[in-house]
Amino acid sequence: MTLSTMNLVYLDDHLMVLNKPSGLLSVPGRGEDKQDCLIARAQSEWPDALTVHRLDMATSGLMVLARGPEVQRNLSQAFALREVHKIYEALVDGLLQNSNSVDSTEWQDIQIPLLIDWPNRPRSKIDWEHGKPSHTQWRIKNGPGTGTTTRVEMKPITGRTHQLRLHMMAIGHAILGDGLYASPEILAKSPRLLLHARELQFKHPITAAWMAFESTVPF
Repeated sequence: MTLSTMNLVYLDDHLMVLNKPSGLLSVPGRGEDKQDCLIARAQSEWPDALTVHRLDMATSGLMVLARGPEVQRNLSQAFALREVHKIYEALVDGLLQNSNSVDSTEWQDIQIPLLIDWPNRPRSKIDWEHGKPSHTQWRIKNGPGTGTTTRVEMKPITGRTHQLRLHMMAIGHAILGDGLYASPEILAKSPRLLLHARELQFKHPITAAWMAFESTVPF
C-alpha cells in the first residue's frame, strides 16, 4: 500500500491527519524489514512531516502529523497536557455489561497501573506495585452485545503503551485478534486486531481553531 492509497483526511501548511491502516508501523522499527511506516510514506510526499504520536502497528485509525518542528512541539505538548481528545472503537470478546447503577450511555472507568514488560517487549503488563497510573473510560456502543462479542467505545485518559488492549483484557474482555494479550481462541476470531482510532479532536496549534475528525470503522 502506498501513501496515496491511504485516506488523507486533512492537510494544510502546518499539519496533516492521516488514516493509518492496520499492519503498518507508525515509525521505523529495528532492522531493514521494519523501515516501511506511516511517517516514512508521509515524508516521501511532504518532507517536512514529523511524528507527534503513535498508534500500535496492529491498530488502525486517525493520526496527526506536524509539518515542521514548531508545530510538532505544540502538538506534542497538547498530547502531554491531555488537551487532545481521542475515541477508539473495538470489538471485544464476551458480552460486556455496564454497571446496573449506571446509564448505558455514560462512560465507565478502568484504572489499573501498567508497566513496560522489558524482558518480553513489546508487551506491557499490569503491575500494582511499580506500574504507572493508567486510566481508560469505556461504554457499550449501540446497546448490548450480540452473540459472543460486544462493540465498545473507549477514551484513553492516559496514554500508556497498549493501554486499551491491556485494560480490556484485565476486565475479562480482550479485543478480538489481539496477538499480544488475547487467548489463542480470541486471537483466532479475527485476522487483525479489531481496534480503531475513530475520532481525533484538538486545537489547531497556529489558528487555535478546534479541529474534529472522524474515521469510518473498517470492521
